[in-house]
Amino acid sequence: MTIYLDVIWFLNFLVDCLLLWITAIFLKRYVKAWKILLGGLLGSSLILLAITPLAAAASHPIVKMGVSLCMVLTVFGFKRLKSFLSCLLTFYFSTFLMGGILMGTHYFLTYDLKLRTAVSLESIRGFGDPVSWLFVAAAFPIAWHFSRKRVEDLTISSIEYDVLIDVTIEINGLNIQLKGLIDSGNQLYDPISKTPVMIASISSFKEQLPHEILLLSDKNNNPIELADKLPEMWSEKMRLIPAKTLGANNGLHCAFKPEAIYLQMEDERKSVQKAMIIFTDQELSSDGRFQCIVHPAVVELAVVQTAS
Repeated sequence: MTIYLDVIWFLNFLVDCLLLWITAIFLKRYVKAWKILLGGLLGSSLILLAITPLAAAASHPIVKMGVSLCMVLTVFGFKRLKSFLSCLLTFYFSTFLMGGILMGTHYFLTYDLKLRTAVSLESIRGFGDPVSWLFVAAAFPIAWHFSRKRVEDLTISSIEYDVLIDVTIEINGLNIQLKGLIDSGNQLYDPISKTPVMIASISSFKEQLPHEILLLSDKNNNPIELADKLPEMWSEKMRLIPAKTLGANNGLHCAFKPEAIYLQMEDERKSVQKAMIIFTDQELSSDGRFQCIVHPAVVELAVVQTAS
């Protein structure tokens, strides 16, 4: 059997570079490309040592760990021990994650109950590898992209979970319960009273609202024309808010002042008296995770509700 050492080395070099790159992505660290290439070169040097008298030493776990330490040190440097260990463990996590994806995919596609499968199992204990280099070359970029996207999604979900709160709105006899997202980018205020304005999607409680409010929630309708048709109990709570939001530039939105807003934050229930609500028929979250955008000033104005 002919072994093309240059091809094997080059594939290992690319894999090591991609592992270091995805480690940097997981750590949210910017590293220069030449450092990643140098780290990949150090990692792939084990392949070259396999044809030297140092082949036995190169395959030893301690040597492999030493090489991985040098790779991480080359790419991420050393500022303090805790930071370096974080980089090292993330590199191992990336390696095992990618290896697990490739091995799992390989055996999923080539599972065989015949006895000849034992030959593949024996090759694991020798110099052979049941996962072909061609398979690694083709599947690794796909696995790399898949794992990166999954970690990014998990990070986003974790961030969103930290800023999601339960919101209760009481207005004109209605008790509306929503999941709210605290959005620091929401800087919408009533220009006269400087009251912060929240935005609520009506998709989950439209049956409770009057027909006139449903019409107002449609951005295609003229709020000034519809404002005159509102029931008195709603019109006296309404304010027109100029805003560049919800897909409208220099438009007007009808906001309403509820009797009370309650925020459930961890183990505390807080009440807000100074806040306004804009109702919209648009979905604020594509996956339905939240139905309300909470103004950060509303959170600051919230006070702990007493037992009385």
